[in-house]
Order: sequence, then structure tokens, then C-alpha cells
Amino acid sequence: MTTSPFHLALIGIDEENSKDPNHEIFQGTTYPKELLYSNRLYDRLLKFYAIASEALIIAAKAQHICRWKVPRESFPMNRVGYLQWREKLKKFHAKTTATILEKAGYDNEFINRVSFLIEKKALKKDMETQVLEDAVCLVFLEYYLEPFVQKHISDTEKLKNIIVKTWNKMSENAHQEALKISYTTSSLKLIKEALGL
Repeated sequence: MTTSPFHLALIGIDEENSKDPNHEIFQGTTYPKELLYSNRLYDRLLKFYAIASEALIIAAKAQHICRWKVPRESFPMNRVGYLQWREKLKKFHAKTTATILEKAGYDNEFINRVSFLIEKKALKKDMETQVLEDAVCLVFLEYYLEPFVQKHISDTEKLKNIIVKTWNKMSENAHQEALKISYTTSSLKLIKEALGL
């Protein structure tokens, strides 16, 4: 039985993310944190953009691959350190994924395209990069905004700023999709206040 490079790539990404020592409970089941994120982003991408290419699907699945190996604390705990960490992560995720894709049998052109997408190059200019960013933002709003709100409940301005920054990264299609998400009453109020809706 032959297995396609695409299938091997998805299996390889899931295998790596399954090693995450950090866990998250969702609907009563415990998952490796980055495996759960990977599956959420994969599902959201296909729901938002059903005709996604192989490269785009793989880039979504691998968006946070092995993120725990580059901890935030390994960089200065300030704005500059945060940006350095994010840049390091992009390259790390792309390189980790490239190794999996090479083993799966993909050529350099395809691997370079996936790396381009993972590193979010040409945002607002490259259509697939923008679709990936849209899916990332939608997953944040659907699954991670509420825990973030609870963590920073006393800093309303910070929360509004994060919402505005997230909104500004998204396309108009993603804005429409975001408004369909089922938020808690408090989060929806915060979103509307932040965006002036």
C-alpha cells in the first residue's frame, strides 16, 4: 500500500505535536496542547477556505509545531524579546516542517512554499498567507480569547488593544466569519467596544 507525501506529512506533524509535554483539557478530554491547536487550525482553515492547497493545509497543521522547544522565557521578557522570540519561532517551525516534508518525499519548491507560508511572508499581498493569518486569528478568537480575557480581566485597555490588533490582521471575509463565532456575553461586549460596533 502506497501512502501519499501529503498523508505522510500530516502524520509526521501530528507525531511531533503529540510529544508536547503541556496539556489542555477540552470537552473533558486531555490533549497535548500543540496537537489540539494544530487540529483546531486545520479544521478552521477548511471551514473558512475549503479549497485550500496542500501547501496551505500543511502550513496550518504545522503553524505551532514543537513550539514548547523554544520557550518564551529564553528571550528577554519585554517587547523586543517578544518580537525576537516570534521571529525565532517562525524559522524554527519552518525548519522543523521542512525536515518532515523532505522525508515525506516533497521537492524543494513545495517545501519552500510551505516555509514561506509558515513564516507569514507577504501578509496582505500573498493570498494564501492572508488566508492562513485569517484562520489563525479566527482560532484565537474562538478558543483562546476567553482564557486571555480571564487572565487579564483587570486590564481592559490591553484586552481591547489585542482585539484591535487581531482584527487589523484579518481580511473582510474573516471579519464576517469572526462575527459568527459564539462568544461569552462579556467577551462579545469587549469586542464590540474595542471595534466600535
